[in-house]
This record gives sequence, structure tokens and C-alpha cells, in this order.
Amino acid sequence: MNLMQLVLKTRSYRRFDESHRIDYKLLENMVELARFSASGANRQPLKYLIYNSAEDCARVFPSLVWAAYLKDWAGPDEGERPSGYIIILGDKSIAEGFGVDHGIAAQSIMLGATDAGLGGCMIASIRHDQLRSELSIPENFDILLVLALGKPVENVIIDEMKDGDVRYWRDPEMSHHVPKRALKDLIIKL
Repeated sequence: MNLMQLVLKTRSYRRFDESHRIDYKLLENMVELARFSASGANRQPLKYLIYNSAEDCARVFPSLVWAAYLKDWAGPDEGERPSGYIIILGDKSIAEGFGVDHGIAAQSIMLGATDAGLGGCMIASIRHDQLRSELSIPENFDILLVLALGKPVENVIIDEMKDGDVRYWRDPEMSHHVPKRALKDLIIKL
């Protein structure tokens, strides 16, 4: 798969085959990709929590908010939930701000997940206090992103944006449609 194919296949998947368990070592390898990614001033302030057991995944799931544009969908049903999570934390003993480091790390992880035949969703809509309490995350770590991972069971389709509407949607066959702006609308000349 070339780079363009990898990027096009790396979508936000929100429904998974929950019975497909993800090996801990594979998740660790994805964090290794993040470790080698760029970091502002090379501070490397990010830390990671990895969860892949059904029990631990059940502890993480209730703290996440899924797909705000899909008003009639509260998130994946049992059997379609993620089978692994990587939680990205910012270590405040290393830095007070984390810039875009967690976005860079998350994209590296997601590309690695796609390359491994998996998919996932970067989730920033997190019930922080609930997750911190459930996982006993110390206060010196900011919870930055939760990466929900698994074997996708949904089809994600990239559409050309119409009338400036950025909202994703699902068709009657439950294919997930994601509108994207045209390239000509992104490149400007001053």
C-alpha cells in the first residue's frame, strides 16, 4: 500500500468486531511509532496507557462520547465496541503545554493501525473526571486523546463537500459518509 492509499484508508471507524482481540505487543508497536514521531522542542512529554482486555475496554468505554453529528446514535452497541485503546497523556512534570504533539502521535498510531489491518477513532470528547477516576490516572497527567481501536465492521466513504456542510452522516445501509473540501478550496494564493 502506498502512502496515499494508507492515508485514504485511515478513517475514523466507530464500529468494530469486538470479538477480534488485539495483541498487546501490536498496540505497543503502535506506541513505538508515536515514540519516533516529531515532538515540539524534542521534549517528548507524552505517555501512553494501553488496554486490550475485554474487562479493561469495558472500563474505558463509558467515559467516551461518540459521533456528535449522529444525534440518534449513542455509540457502538455491545459486540461493535473497540477491542483496544491507547490513551495519550501529557506529563506535566515534563511540559505544561503539549502543542500538537498528541495529534502527531495519534496520526502515527492510526496509520500503524491501518497498516496492521485495524482501524480506529481519535476521541477528544472524553468525560475526563470519570476516566481519571476509573483508571486511577494521577493528576500530573493531562488526558489528551483516547484512540479507540479494533477490526472495523463499517464502510467509510469520502464524499466531496456540498454547500460547505462538514457533517458526516450514515446512509440506510449504515455506510458512514465523510464530506471533504475540494483541494482547490484549500490552497490559497495571497
